[in-house]
Amino acid sequence: MNGIAFTAWIQQSLIPTMQRDDVVILDNLGSHKRKLARNTIRNAAAHLFFLPPYKPDLNPIKMVFAKLKTLVRKSDERTVETHGVVLESF
Repeated sequence: MNGIAFTAWIQQSLIPTMQRDDVVILDNLGSHKRKLARNTIRNAAAHLFFLPPYKPDLNPIKMVFAKLKTLVRKSDERTVETHGVVLESF
């Protein structure tokens, strides 16, 4: 979604549902950071925050999934039953 489309969505869909002092949290997509999009949200008396940059090493579940994927890849057979055994042994 480009910045123009995102700003239009804010104006047509988000703003009509908002109340004063609502909180809007966005990720760091370029179209979300456009000045017009930010100002549109702030002019609606909302508080705007951006998520911090993604850091998979700070997300423990990502490390668990990485280990599980490694175990599944190393299994000799690629069947549902074998994968079930591998996952249960984890």
